[in-house]
Amino acid sequence: MLRYVAHRLLIMVPTLIAISFIVFVVIQLPPGDYLTTLIEELRELGEPADLKQIEALREEYGLDQPFLIQYVEWVAGLVQGDLGYSFEYEQPVADVVGDRLWLSFIVSVATIIFTWIVAFPIGVYSATHQYSWADNSLTFLGFLGLATPNFLLALVMVYFANVWFGTEIGGLMDERYIGQPWSWGKIVSVLEHLWIPVIVIGTSGTAGMIRRLRANLLDELQKQYVVTGRAKGLPPFRLLVKYPLRMSLNPFISDIGDLLPQVISGAVIVSVVLNLPTTGKMLYEALLSQDMYLAGSFLMFLALLTVLGVLVSDLALALLDPRIRLQGRAAR
Repeated sequence: MLRYVAHRLLIMVPTLIAISFIVFVVIQLPPGDYLTTLIEELRELGEPADLKQIEALREEYGLDQPFLIQYVEWVAGLVQGDLGYSFEYEQPVADVVGDRLWLSFIVSVATIIFTWIVAFPIGVYSATHQYSWADNSLTFLGFLGLATPNFLLALVMVYFANVWFGTEIGGLMDERYIGQPWSWGKIVSVLEHLWIPVIVIGTSGTAGMIRRLRANLLDELQKQYVVTGRAKGLPPFRLLVKYPLRMSLNPFISDIGDLLPQVISGAVIVSVVLNLPTTGKMLYEALLSQDMYLAGSFLMFLALLTVLGVLVSDLALALLDPRIRLQGRAAR
């Protein structure tokens, strides 16, 4: 196992280097840069642009350098912990992320917990009561959740939250707490606003997880070892938990590779619709404005989390499912 982990960690290095190059190329593909976009915006507004100052900024941040030199300097800064400078916010990238990172973390972790709490019992019940009226009803709700776009559900939930509960959903807290240090009142305000984005973002994930868990558990319940366990007189609940349910948890474990970056990035479209101050919306705006260092550094952070998440999920699957370990030994 240690040899496998060391091998995977070594592979991560060239993988992240390749990702960094692709990210930098994609960010540089649109013509011009942030300063060029700024000049055009000023001209559209009829305001004069200080070209000498803009050229000085371009030289200061190396935007006048060749592509490869810009890439090497950017990667060298990332290795040293320097995420770069955000032109749009006029601050270091690390300072821009600030509270957005914590708010994205809160939203995403709450969504993950909501997804697991709702999907797990429903998926198990649907599989153990196949084709019952409850299974058919839950299946219908699952398909409805998969088919409903998140942004549409967000608009509907905003309306009902305002009409039924009198809650103005526009952000994750009341305006008086924005930019203020964390306090009990700020935490309560976040909790009051949190349930809407959690339900909206978690609906499609919950529906998909229910379908996968139900399908996996139905497949396991039809296998020979379950029939043998029943023939030996094992209690149904013990038989369900000890083997088939354990084998059916693979989707939950394999999703760890996606969950880690989701914890940080959040749902971009829902963040825009609900005006959530999360990093997903920040990344979207950075890409639109060609704020290259903010967008590039953040994408690299997501790539690192994805690579680490895949490694963690692979190790967890090997511990959870004996069949994966046996396949590895057979291959050696």
